Amino acid sequence: MERISKSEFADIFKSRTKQFVIDNISLFRLLPKTEEARIIGKQLLRSSSSVGANYRAACRARSKAEFFSKLSIVVEEADESAFWLEVLVESNILKLNEVERLLNEANAILKVVSSARKTVSSNNTK
Repeated sequence: MERISKSEFADIFKSRTKQFVIDNISLFRLLPKTEEARIIGKQLLRSSSSVGANYRAACRARSKAEFFSKLSIVVEEADESAFWLEVLVESNILKLNEVERLLNEANAILKVVSSARKTVSSNNTK
């Protein structure tokens, strides 16, 4: 298996987090036109768009502290995105099969960024 550079990984992950935002926009457009769906959908749009924007900002960080801070925001927002997707299902606004791929992606992004943040944190304590 070919190993990719940190720069290549960052570019791939930037595209992946941007696609996450775009996919959540598509989901939002499919939501029922009810007040509760609109409110929860807007919360999901805010958190998912923050995932993409803050990962991009982390890639431009000027220091390890700024990088860690931006990664921390991505962790929080990916987790919040997963939360709102779960709420859409558990409140019977959408079916699990309609959000499962996005929920899996939110959790996968969360796992990758949490791991990266942990690595940055442990490197700073050495």
